[in-house]
Amino acid sequence: MASNREERERLRRERLAQRQSQSSGERRRMILGYVVAGLLAAAVVVGLVVVFTSGGDDSGVQVSGDCENASIATDFGNFQETYECDNREGTEPPELQFGDLEESAREAGCELMLDLPDEGNNHFTDENKGTYESNPPTSGDHYGVPDETGSGALADGAYRSEIPESRLVHSMEHGRVQIRYSPELPEEQQLALKGVFDEDPGGIILLPDPDLPYDVAVSAWNNAIGCETYDPLVLDVVRNFRDTYRGNGPENVPFL
Repeated sequence: MASNREERERLRRERLAQRQSQSSGERRRMILGYVVAGLLAAAVVVGLVVVFTSGGDDSGVQVSGDCENASIATDFGNFQETYECDNREGTEPPELQFGDLEESAREAGCELMLDLPDEGNNHFTDENKGTYESNPPTSGDHYGVPDETGSGALADGAYRSEIPESRLVHSMEHGRVQIRYSPELPEEQQLALKGVFDEDPGGIILLPDPDLPYDVAVSAWNNAIGCETYDPLVLDVVRNFRDTYRGNGPENVPFL
């Protein structure tokens, strides 16, 4: 009988094939979108003039109230309106039992994947592009355009929707730590992970990942830990990994 990891890998390959088959259609829609965007450009300029002349807030990108508890930080990362925020209130984390990363991983039955080979860090301009040797990815070429906030890296925060891997890899290049979990994880366990995020959200990205071969994984540039089965001690692993690798990317960008 196939293991849970093998089954998840099979489903991941099926989803990848489906996404690739949709790519050409998406490109055609993108071209149409550019035409529409050109028609809307004048209206946008007019809207900006209205904002500036009315004394509006100049603090940067504004995120809707639906994201109030998701700690979305757009100062150094990009946020799209199509992304769904995780606005749930997390469960307050218990007291740390194991303060050492390797010890906590061993006690929780998690797989250490440290000092992985660097797969590069060049930029490309198609956010759906990119292939990575590890799952979750920990390095590699990624999406990047100079006119976006964060040059295409994802804004820090908690999400409930899938995000293009090319943006997530770019965020790790900026020193971010990512907490991923299987969307099939029970709500109680998802809220426990959200509580760890809420505890110290600066420079952290939390999101579900249907292609993940683990219940929970934590990743940073060239480093990751995968926990095939959720255990309460996984919370120790996440916190220790966060405190060890946050801010250790090749291009560290400040976080709030």
